[in-house]
Amino acid sequence: MKSFFSALLIASLLTLSACGGGSGGSVSNPWERAGQTPVAAENPDSLEIRNQWLNKTTPPVTQDQSSLTVYPSGQAPIPAPAFSAKQVKVALLVPLSGPHSEVGEAIVNAAQLALFDVGASTFELLPRDTKGTASGAYSAAENAVAEGAQLILGPLLADEVRSVAPVASAANINVIAFTTDWKQAGGSTYVMGFVPFGQVQRVVTYAASKGLRNIGVIAPQTEYGNAVLSAYNAYAPQSGLQTVDTVRFRAGDAGLSPVIQKFARFDSRKQPDGTFAPAPFDAVFLPAGGSDAHTIANLLSYYELDTTSVRRLGTGLWDDGTMARETNLNGGWFAAPDPSARATFDGKYRDAYGMTPPRLASLGYDATALAAVLARTGIQRAGSPAFDRVSITNPNGFAGIDGIFRFRPDGLAERGLAVLEIKNGVAVVVDPAPRTFQGAVTQ
Repeated sequence: MKSFFSALLIASLLTLSACGGGSGGSVSNPWERAGQTPVAAENPDSLEIRNQWLNKTTPPVTQDQSSLTVYPSGQAPIPAPAFSAKQVKVALLVPLSGPHSEVGEAIVNAAQLALFDVGASTFELLPRDTKGTASGAYSAAENAVAEGAQLILGPLLADEVRSVAPVASAANINVIAFTTDWKQAGGSTYVMGFVPFGQVQRVVTYAASKGLRNIGVIAPQTEYGNAVLSAYNAYAPQSGLQTVDTVRFRAGDAGLSPVIQKFARFDSRKQPDGTFAPAPFDAVFLPAGGSDAHTIANLLSYYELDTTSVRRLGTGLWDDGTMARETNLNGGWFAAPDPSARATFDGKYRDAYGMTPPRLASLGYDATALAAVLARTGIQRAGSPAFDRVSITNPNGFAGIDGIFRFRPDGLAERGLAVLEIKNGVAVVVDPAPRTFQGAVTQ
């Protein structure tokens, strides 16, 4: 039962900060507003995950070590295993109390693994409890700055990030936040969460390359739905896709049956002999997760848009085992990080902490490993950590648990994504993620 509620929690966090807006209208596509990202000249800088893990065993973490529930202001930092005598302090702001504490604790646990793998004895991580609130995050950021933090990792929720940004800006330090709310990016704040725009671009482009042409769209009437639909409407015509119909729905609406019946042209397609004319769509783009996706997928099949004739297309909200087990999404494609490296991470985490980490824990690992690598590189080259804008937005990017990523000039994380297909209860890679940003141009 606990794992079930954990899955619900992660699903809500993946859309929490991105879905709180209005119920209709349209928004511009921020993926096309930022201007061109500088061209990558080299392969991404490795965060040393694979090489470290090949020949190293993480020691078991004792119960006392793993019970990271509250970090008061005076809490001692977490030390790491040395690249310089220069002391480096990095704050980690996550909810360690309140309703999101389970995710916050997992992020700190993952950060500990990163310190073991790529840290240094002079690198100090300062975990601080945001309590899952804007005021808690503000206080945590103030305390971290007072303690000498040179970079802030986190927080997790959009309201928390919004309250931390002015504190960091006043202290002239950068923030690498875990939120999915793209609107928080800019200035000294970089959003590392899984934003949907690149996911849409990737799956749309792949679908077109496989000969799909006529697409129906069913999108929620949320800010997330507006943003994803805007991205789809930008990339579909560029890829040669024709949008036959677009339907919006209220999240959680229990009365969707007549909506999907009409969308499927069920009555007009029904023949006198009881058979049905071909579907008007090659595929249905369904940027929804959780119970909404399950309900709509079932209704699509019920109204004769079955998975054998009409493929499902989704976003990173489908990067969840419960979605893969939905039979009426079988054969569906979605874009997400390649799961192979994360599977290794999950195993290391289970060995250390005795449990499977929530999906967002990998952000804690990659962010901490990135901070350690930037600190080491900067100290070796110039005597101080490379936590500046130029270093963070290195166009070559970085290679971590969730694949390659880089921060665009607008502060959003661009990721190298794989295309996965749901096959008989599991999601398998059908088009691998790129290993370099060389040759990639982001508009």
